[in-house]
Amino acid sequence: MSVPLNILDLVPIRDGSTASEAIDTSMQAARLADELGYSRLWFAEHHNTMGLAASATALLISQAASVTEKIRVGSGGVMLPNHAPLMVAEQYGTLANIHGDRIDLGLGRAPGTDGMTAQALSRSSAEPQSFAQNIYDMQGWFSSEGKAHTMPIESAVSANTDVPIWVLGSTTNGAAIAGQLGLPFSLASHFAPDQIDAAIRVYRDSFTTEAPTAQIDKPYVMAGINVMVAETDDAAQREFTSVKQMFADIGRGRRRHLQPPVDPSELADGGDNPMLQISAVGSPETATRQMSEFVERTGADELITVTYAYDPAAAERSLKLLADAWF
Repeated sequence: MSVPLNILDLVPIRDGSTASEAIDTSMQAARLADELGYSRLWFAEHHNTMGLAASATALLISQAASVTEKIRVGSGGVMLPNHAPLMVAEQYGTLANIHGDRIDLGLGRAPGTDGMTAQALSRSSAEPQSFAQNIYDMQGWFSSEGKAHTMPIESAVSANTDVPIWVLGSTTNGAAIAGQLGLPFSLASHFAPDQIDAAIRVYRDSFTTEAPTAQIDKPYVMAGINVMVAETDDAAQREFTSVKQMFADIGRGRRRHLQPPVDPSELADGGDNPMLQISAVGSPETATRQMSEFVERTGADELITVTYAYDPAAAERSLKLLADAWF
């Protein structure tokens, strides 16, 4: 197909399983993704979410990079208000020094959690101007001089690593920030479908190479999509009910680990949820057709896929079937 394919991993904890087992399963999937030819593997940051083990992204990235050889590994993303920017630069500079030019740094302004937990984590401002200044300083720490642009603070471990920075977002506000900073934009369309077309348009219209943070010479978009591929459409739809149950739990404030699949008829209204509109579910032919239609709609330069399955073997099978059909 026409665009690179990537993976966003939230390290789901299956019902009856543990965080340790979830991390081990994710590392096995990382090895497989590397062998199959996926371009990027990103880990998300979430807190106070009992069904996900994706919290310490830098640690997950380091472990995944250690068990792979070619695939780029990064954050999708680091929720910057939860962190001190200098510490992020030092962590990702260290990753680049250990693992070479395979590290990506995706940054978001959302906390990735509820308000109470966000307050407990808060280290920097989510206000757009502060967010932009923090990125500018981080670029300085990643530069050949290893020095922040707005303060006399140096970082030996991040100097000369040139870790590429992406801006994450789900709305036109996030898109405008990415464009005004002249940085690539990763759109969270896999759970926020309402502003997809408007956000991409705003990003491209606002894009500038004149900003001191600009790192690319034209707009570049990666868009998220939920994916489940199985041998048949019916089998894929059944596996996808685990995702539908997860999103139903979110709506009800119910805190459970990832649940086993059920027959779609057992879910209220089939488990349909407007947050899951951007999904490709079915046989390889069906799923790749849906993905290609999404690429055509958005003009995305890359896709990043999100695959939850209760059975790790089902998730791995989905990765394989998709790779065989797409690459």
